[in-house]
Amino acid sequence: MLIHPWDAARDDAEWQQWLSVHDFGQLAVNGPAGEPPFVQPLHFAYDPSRGEALTHLARPNPLWGALEASPDVVLSVVDDYAYVPGPWQADPDVPSEHGTPTSFYAAVQLRCRAHVVDDPAEKAVLLNHQVGHFQPEGGTAPVAAGEVPFGRQLSGIRGLRLEVTGVRAKFKFAGKRTVQVQDRIADELADRDGPGDAAAREHLLRRRQRA
Repeated sequence: MLIHPWDAARDDAEWQQWLSVHDFGQLAVNGPAGEPPFVQPLHFAYDPSRGEALTHLARPNPLWGALEASPDVVLSVVDDYAYVPGPWQADPDVPSEHGTPTSFYAAVQLRCRAHVVDDPAEKAVLLNHQVGHFQPEGGTAPVAAGEVPFGRQLSGIRGLRLEVTGVRAKFKFAGKRTVQVQDRIADELADRDGPGDAAAREHLLRRRQRA
C-alpha cells in the first residue's frame, strides 16, 4: 500500500481510534509454495494496551495449516470509502473535465505474528473478550470450559492472538488538495450523500483541522 506523506496517519491515536470501531477485516496468510495467499474475512477485537488483535475460527478452516507453517500474517481493514468524480478535484484554473477521478478511503494494515490458542480455558477468555467488545450490553452467557451452554462447543474452534509487529495506516481524503478544492469536495459529498460519503467528508474536514 502506497502511503504519501499527506495521507499518512497523524499519530498512533488516529488509527487506533478508527480501528476501535472498524473491527471487521481480512486476514491474509501465506499460501503453500506456488499458491496464492489465504484471505479470511473475520471480526476481531483490537486491544491497544496489549498490542494484539483477538479472533477465532472454526477448526475445519483450511487456513490453519498455512498459518502454522507461516505465522507472519497481515490483518487488513478498509472502510469509509467513496468514489470522487474528476470535476470535483479540478483546480479552479483548469477546465472541470481535467480533474482526476480518485478514491477516498481509510485503511489500516496490521502485520502480525499469529499465536494459535487451543487451551479450552484460554479460548474461553478470548471469546469472552470478543463478546465484551462487540456486545458490551451483555445478554449472552459467559463462556467457561466444561460448562453450559458453550463449554462443549470450544472444541469446534481455535483461537488466534495476533501480536502486532508493524502498522501501516492511510487516510486518503484530499490531503494534497487546496482548501478551495477541499471545500468543493466536501460540499459535493454532502449533496450526493451516498454510502460512505458522510464518513469520507468527516475525515476530510477532521484531518484538515489537524493539519
